[in-house]
Amino acid sequence: MPDLAAQRAAMQKLSFLIGKWAGEASVLRGPGEPVQLLQTEEASHKLDGLILLIEGVGRSKSNGQPVLQAFGIISYDDEAQTYRMRAFNDGRYLETDVKLSPDGRELTWGFALGDIRTNSTLRINDKGEWTELAHITLGSQPPRKLLELTVRLQNPPSASDSSS
Repeated sequence: MPDLAAQRAAMQKLSFLIGKWAGEASVLRGPGEPVQLLQTEEASHKLDGLILLIEGVGRSKSNGQPVLQAFGIISYDDEAQTYRMRAFNDGRYLETDVKLSPDGRELTWGFALGDIRTNSTLRINDKGEWTELAHITLGSQPPRKLLELTVRLQNPPSASDSSS
C-alpha cells in the first residue's frame, strides 16, 4: 500500500515552487539564435498535496505569440523514494526521475531519446528567483544551451494553494 503521509511529506519539500512567477527566458528552437521570451510559470499542489503541477508559457517578446508551452506533473514514489515527473510540450511527453538537492533549493532531471540527451537544473537563487538552465546534446556534438529562464514570484501562495 502507498504511504500517503510519506508522499505528502516529500511533496511538501517542493513547496518553494508554489505560486505564479513571471520573467524572461531564451529558448533554442532550431538552428540560429535563441528566441527571447516573456516567461510565466505557475505551480500548485493538487490531490491533497500528492502531486505538483507546473505550467510554463513563454511568449515571443517580438509578437506575444506562444513559443514554449510546457506542463509537468511531479509525484513521489514512496517505495522507490524518488520523485517522478511526466512533462508535456510540443505534442510530446517524457517521464523522468527528478532529484531534489540536499539543501532543498534545486531540482535536476534529464532524458535521452536516441542520440538526443538533455539535462536541466531548476534552482531558487539567492535573490529568491526561479532559474532554470537546460542543455541539449545531439550525438557527439558538444552540449548547447537549450533553455535559460529567470522568473520572480508574482503572487505569494495562499494556504489553499498548498494542498488543493
